[in-house]
Amino acid sequence: MIAVSRTHQGKVRQNNQDSLLIREEFTSLYVVADGMGGHRGGNVASAMAVSALMQLDLSLQPDEAAFRQAFHHANLSIWERQLVDVSLSGMGTTLSALWEGQDSVMIAHVGDSRVYQYHDGALHQITQDHSLVGELLRSGAITPEMASNYPYRNIVTRAVGTDSILQTDIYTAKKPAGCRFIICSDGLTEYAGNDDLVSCLNMPLDEAADRLLHIALEGGGRDNITLIVLEVPA
Repeated sequence: MIAVSRTHQGKVRQNNQDSLLIREEFTSLYVVADGMGGHRGGNVASAMAVSALMQLDLSLQPDEAAFRQAFHHANLSIWERQLVDVSLSGMGTTLSALWEGQDSVMIAHVGDSRVYQYHDGALHQITQDHSLVGELLRSGAITPEMASNYPYRNIVTRAVGTDSILQTDIYTAKKPAGCRFIICSDGLTEYAGNDDLVSCLNMPLDEAADRLLHIALEGGGRDNITLIVLEVPA
């Protein structure tokens, strides 16, 4: 796939706790991690998660067991690090990764970063948010309109490195010619709704990435913003 990425600390945060990874080898891997846990902890957690996925063997076609093992390794390394360094206590990270194979993609996901697919004018959020708001929405306790202003919408219910055991969601999707994917942290989706995403995904890749970043910054930029836009060549 063709990949374009952007990352920005935003207008409020003192540093950028997001990390991203693009590996294009025999197969390709695209990763976004949104760290949490204080000024230093978020940086460390997201960087460690990305480092763990550097070990994934991309000479293979996407393999669920290998993907889960890579996420497990990331989780344990972060969990064990904070046990021996009190200054990093409580750190963790979201982790959303897309592994491209010959005919399809495999997605591994923990947290409230997101992966979307756009094809034939239709946008589909592939991943499920592991967040308090996400759980309330799925249970019907709040409406989508209420979710946008819910006071605890940034609370993540599942993250990499916050517990010794990790549950990783795995998804697969076809990759028809011309389709696009977005992998992004919630610093983008806080401000860019589905209509914004669709509008931008109809632009050339670089223009789409620039416009999405602009929307997040102009909306307030209260969080770090990271995104990877991908296109399957026609």
